[in-house]
Amino acid sequence: MTEGVTPGQVAAPIVGSAAARPVAAAGTLPWRLHDGSLEVLLVHRPAYDDWAWAKGKLDPGEEWPTCAARETLEETGLEVRLGRPLPPASYTFLDKAGELATKEVRYWAAEVTGGDGALVNEIDEVAWLPVAEASDRLHYARDRDQLRALVRASTADRLATWPLVLVRHAHAVGRSAWAEPDPLRPLDAPGEARAETMVGLLGAYGITRLVTSPSVRCAATLAPYAAARGLKLRAKPVLSEEMYSVTPDRAVRPLERLLERGRPAALCSHGPVLPSLLGRLARTLDTGEDEGGAGAAVLEEAADLGMAKGEALVCHIAGTGPTAQLVAVERHLP
Repeated sequence: MTEGVTPGQVAAPIVGSAAARPVAAAGTLPWRLHDGSLEVLLVHRPAYDDWAWAKGKLDPGEEWPTCAARETLEETGLEVRLGRPLPPASYTFLDKAGELATKEVRYWAAEVTGGDGALVNEIDEVAWLPVAEASDRLHYARDRDQLRALVRASTADRLATWPLVLVRHAHAVGRSAWAEPDPLRPLDAPGEARAETMVGLLGAYGITRLVTSPSVRCAATLAPYAAARGLKLRAKPVLSEEMYSVTPDRAVRPLERLLERGRPAALCSHGPVLPSLLGRLARTLDTGEDEGGAGAAVLEEAADLGMAKGEALVCHIAGTGPTAQLVAVERHLP
């Protein structure tokens, strides 16, 4: 199960009366500044003769963010890095059998990081448009909800963000079944499967720096992504359970260095260590963005009740160092 939360909005599954289980889809609003003006990317679907956002249905077992990035690449030929989440959409449509069904779509702001722009799948034209022109060209009124949210974030100087992902290691062999030192305890089969799904999840956010506890179960959770992207795993002993029990105040140091660097990063540690890291992140929360305290509630719940094994908590940060502010939070559960 995957949940996305952004301050002021909880993105939970939307169940319509037309169908007990909605069709799940995900997409993006790629954006750029052109001569100082905000532009967004729309796609034209000849099968429907409409202009809309790049989006598509989740593959079986696929994570929402993974789908959003994949569908954008397939429809636009552009590689993107997901930014802050945007309002979801839920609507009814006629399926292939001619019956009413409900579709739930989750969206993210996105920045283009690569790709050749070749159109190969269902789309015959793409257009970068100023927001006013994009609003006029959008075929569906519901698609303007995401555009308005994107413009509000841009106006508040909170659209350009970078992701910092806190990860609790995936499921490991039980302590009672392991006779060797605990730091050597490996992932079990479900844990290894979760580590593989992390490849697409972390890739959707363009993670380029990987920091981990030296314990095998933490390093192994990030290892498939590191191998897929040719990245180095940076082991930090202060993130281990063993060192945390002796010097807990030092555990936040790797996190603070990541906040200073401002590069897309993932940090993997243990259940007992993560509340301290979550508390440190809570101090960066932009209260002006946190309508109703949604972001604070997410961090508090994750700290008090614990993150699930294999969970990834995505924090969207604006700025770096002392000026870094957390503007949106997402939880992605295994």
